[in-house]
Amino acid sequence: MTAARKQVENSSDGHGAAIKGKRGRNRIGAGRRRMILAPLLATSVLSASIVLAQADTGGAFATDPADWPEKEAGIPVTDALTVEKCGTCHAPDDKGNLSRISWIRATPEGWAQAIKRMVKLNGLSITPDEARSVTRYLGTWHGLAPEEAKPVMYIPERRILDETIIPNETLHNGCAACHAFGQPMSSRRSRREWGLLQNMHKALYTQAAVQIEHDAEDQPGTVKPPMKKLTRGEVALDWLTQNAGLHTKAWAEWRPRIRTPRLAGTWLVSGTMRGHGRFVGEMTIAPDGDDFTTSATLRSLDTGKVLTRSGKGLVYGGYSWRGSSKSGAAPARPDDLAATARETVWIAPDQSSGEGRWYWGEYHEFGLDVTMTRVTGAPVLAAVSPLGVKTGSKATEVHIYGASLPTGLAAGDLDFGSGVTVRKVSVLSPSEAVATIDVADDAPVGQHDVALGGVVLARALPVYAGIDYMKVTPETALAHLGGIKYGKGYEQFEAIGWSRGLDGKQGTDDDFPIMPVDATFAMKEFQTVTYDNDTRFIGTLDPSGFFTPNVEGPNPERRFNRNNYGEVWVVATAKSLKNKEGKPMTAQAYLVTTVPAYKRWDQPEVSE
Repeated sequence: MTAARKQVENSSDGHGAAIKGKRGRNRIGAGRRRMILAPLLATSVLSASIVLAQADTGGAFATDPADWPEKEAGIPVTDALTVEKCGTCHAPDDKGNLSRISWIRATPEGWAQAIKRMVKLNGLSITPDEARSVTRYLGTWHGLAPEEAKPVMYIPERRILDETIIPNETLHNGCAACHAFGQPMSSRRSRREWGLLQNMHKALYTQAAVQIEHDAEDQPGTVKPPMKKLTRGEVALDWLTQNAGLHTKAWAEWRPRIRTPRLAGTWLVSGTMRGHGRFVGEMTIAPDGDDFTTSATLRSLDTGKVLTRSGKGLVYGGYSWRGSSKSGAAPARPDDLAATARETVWIAPDQSSGEGRWYWGEYHEFGLDVTMTRVTGAPVLAAVSPLGVKTGSKATEVHIYGASLPTGLAAGDLDFGSGVTVRKVSVLSPSEAVATIDVADDAPVGQHDVALGGVVLARALPVYAGIDYMKVTPETALAHLGGIKYGKGYEQFEAIGWSRGLDGKQGTDDDFPIMPVDATFAMKEFQTVTYDNDTRFIGTLDPSGFFTPNVEGPNPERRFNRNNYGEVWVVATAKSLKNKEGKPMTAQAYLVTTVPAYKRWDQPEVSE
């Protein structure tokens, strides 16, 4: 784990709250949760090529950014309602620009958050319908290009994950020390606007000034004594100007391509959910004015259970789907797929496919990772089952799920890659076929493609010589106490069998996951405080890996009347797999159970 690697929980205001990893100085203390308060600094690789724009500003912070002249061309605001609601404070110019607004581009969530801030801090009077209309306009015509939005979709998808886009210690300890780095990267601004955003953080958050004025950990090679070291703020400002500026090639190319979303029709959906397996089905999207209504049917590939959902949605910028859906059934438990879900999907610019997450829960911890493909009458592939076939296996039946599968499908029409021979094919329906395959002893191990003519389902079928080791996912997890005044934040663990890959070495780049492993789960003490007995107090873990946190405290049964927070190992023990010593294969993950989010830093309505 690098120093820049961290786990991110996305809260209801579009920020991310970060917890450090479990190793070395990056491990967080019991119950400590970094909230989303702090300075928006920024990120990237530093090099000797970095040159601060001192000619523009007299030194990066020689003058207040508020006094800097705006030298970049703005993006005119052409929507009458936006001009009416925002123009009284954001002064217009003769080019149709509104001050500040015309020099910012952001995601729909970013604009919604800004509107809420204007209401709370600046007295903006706006109705919910007006706010939605303004957000739709700004999220489309002052938004991000698809290529800019895709790397940070985990923010609106409310994913908990290890951020991989933080490049070094300076920026890790700057903005990413207090909120997800995906937060600043969800907007594009002029240099002056990035400087003003730093000003806002210093005004609103007490620790921001310290963060911004701290010496940068990674100094460019051009800074040598007796020159003054650059601060984190200076480095962040310069990088953001160069790499997240207002005017980009991606935006210049996308702006003329923005068009009305034409999503009506049938879409093939495949999805996975930790602890629940994989699903396939269809979604029908119908126009409803400027919005859409949806109906979906999903079938579990593990149990055959069928789930139906209905909902509604809208699209920002021609590619950003935001929706909600529900099932007619009452959820039986917190992770029940029948729960009302919110939907965030990145639609490909050609409007033929999409990928995203349908999620729910107090902390949005439950969700289906979904892939959508438009059904046009041509064959579409969605999934294969079972996951994984062993080298040397004969006459294995592999189910292929999709849409518009040809009735005359023959063995020669399918290709599973080198070393895999298709004996025969049976078409059960336009959405399912069964291929009988042989796998050679020397077939290359790895994730094979499944191809039907020109249609390819990439890395769909793992071919393996054996399950070499296990991992528990998530490897680093976060749960929240609750149940009395606050909602609980649950966690689901899953054991996955892995192959060492072609090189036979564990932990190298060619390792690949094979399939979920049937395992039992238990907690083990993570030693941080002597006699803290976290396994007794933090909650319960059932044998299937579902963790239910305890209630929020304080707890009089605990030493010093502490809350029920703590840190534990979650240990998975395979029921049938053995290691090289002949003992059951095991793996473990790290779980932090912390206190509820006592304070939300924006109204929940931002997420609705």
